[in-house]
Amino acid sequence: MATSLLAKLALPGYGKDLSKHYAVIGNFDTPEDLLRAIRTARAAGYSKMEAYSPFPIHGVDEALGEPRSPLGRVVLVCGLLGLAAAVLLQWWTGAVDYKLSIAGKPLFAIEPSVPIMFELSVLFGAFGAVLGMFALNKLPTYYHSFFNYSRSAGASNDRFLLAVEATDARFDAGEVTTFLESCGSRHTELVEA
Repeated sequence: MATSLLAKLALPGYGKDLSKHYAVIGNFDTPEDLLRAIRTARAAGYSKMEAYSPFPIHGVDEALGEPRSPLGRVVLVCGLLGLAAAVLLQWWTGAVDYKLSIAGKPLFAIEPSVPIMFELSVLFGAFGAVLGMFALNKLPTYYHSFFNYSRSAGASNDRFLLAVEATDARFDAGEVTTFLESCGSRHTELVEA
């Protein structure tokens, strides 16, 4: 009775496999093998992929089709905000809030303010870099499906891994597994979310 009621209500997900997959992950021996597999997968039409390696690999971002990081612009904007804050601070304290007229010197001048402007630009830029990095990397992340992969520890040691994510439009677990094995994967595994 309960099953027929659910069928009549047409609840989302009813009648489907409710288990979800994160990706199919392939394990490669060298960075060159990983780059070759990424380029082959992009040529085959896969677009939702992630590469894991123990060190940065030159060209992997371009191979994955990742856009340039916006972190540089975040740091620039924060540095300019620091510069503006320094100028405003120096002007306010010298010319408005605590006026001291000493030997005919101006109440506000750029020359003695340069060290403060430099220091606040660097300080704000550094805060922008650190906080922007945390935000763009979605940190802290307390759980990620990648750690369900049986050999995930190798990504920080000596393995080069390619994950073709289940959110890809062309994703079919069997086809992706066969595809990664044909690209030279030593161990291929379907990873649950």
